[in-house]
Amino acid sequence: MEWAIRFAYPFVLYGLIPVFVAAAWYRFTYYQAPFYLYSATGLLKKAHLTSASYPRGVFSFLRIIVLAGLLLLIARPQLVDTQSKIFIDGIDIMMVLDVSGSMQLFDDPHDQKQRITIAKEEAIKFINKRPDDPIGLVLFGKEALSRCPLTLDKNMLTTLVKDTEIGIVNADGTVLSKGVITALTRLRKSKATSKIIILLTDGEPSPGDLQPEDALFLAKKYGVKIYTIGIGGDYGGLMKDPHFGGIRQVGVPINTRLLEFFAKETGGKFFLAKNQQDLQTIYDTINTLEKTEYETDVYHNYHDIFMPFLWIIAGILILELILVTFLWFGL
Repeated sequence: MEWAIRFAYPFVLYGLIPVFVAAAWYRFTYYQAPFYLYSATGLLKKAHLTSASYPRGVFSFLRIIVLAGLLLLIARPQLVDTQSKIFIDGIDIMMVLDVSGSMQLFDDPHDQKQRITIAKEEAIKFINKRPDDPIGLVLFGKEALSRCPLTLDKNMLTTLVKDTEIGIVNADGTVLSKGVITALTRLRKSKATSKIIILLTDGEPSPGDLQPEDALFLAKKYGVKIYTIGIGGDYGGLMKDPHFGGIRQVGVPINTRLLEFFAKETGGKFFLAKNQQDLQTIYDTINTLEKTEYETDVYHNYHDIFMPFLWIIAGILILELILVTFLWFGL
């Protein structure tokens, strides 16, 4: 175990140390202590009761130490329990989630859980498995929305994912390429060695979307791999019939060709999830595939050392009091 000392409020030292040094310099350079004349001075000299000048220097020195100690206390000194460098997995990840209207469909007639609900639940599980990775979120329907930039604040990110609903952007469309490009703009300034996009969709690009080649060009330029996940079956999806009851088939099948194209050309991988278990397995696979080690310091416990400094200061003040009271009481 190794120990180091730090100050919780170092800015206090930056501001007060110059003031402290200036005051000490003035005290020992220009300051002149007052002196008094008494009528009985001659009698004191004959009785050899004259005082020496060095006790005043001792008192000044002790007070300087006390002031310096108080200054350090204000900065809050701490002992840091440090350990040697370790390797941590790290990577910059943008999650691109389809929130078009078809994500309200379900694929299991027995469970009937909507695709958007499954996607959110598994995305949160994945986020919680990557505590050291900056992760961001892009949503797309008829438009693309950068919902969260790259962040290590996983509590905030999971809250944003939980609060995602159909309608947060216009749901009458699927601008898949525009969603990818929006995520790429978040990654373009990333200095991480590895950068990936996890794209999840259940349909096909709608009219008005950008060209996939434009997204692919930028992905290659910025060195970003794209993992694509198609959620749903080849037949479209299922929904409850609002008029006649029962379940009917609606929607369009997934454009697997486009998703495979994105994945293959960027070095990623294409997955097809037909149920929640499939999606969980896919995220676990991506979690295993994408590991990048980097070296970092890990700090564990911070121990305040306020009391030792306080006892030292109290001891110095008591010493001064003893000297004034019993030794140099005539000063």
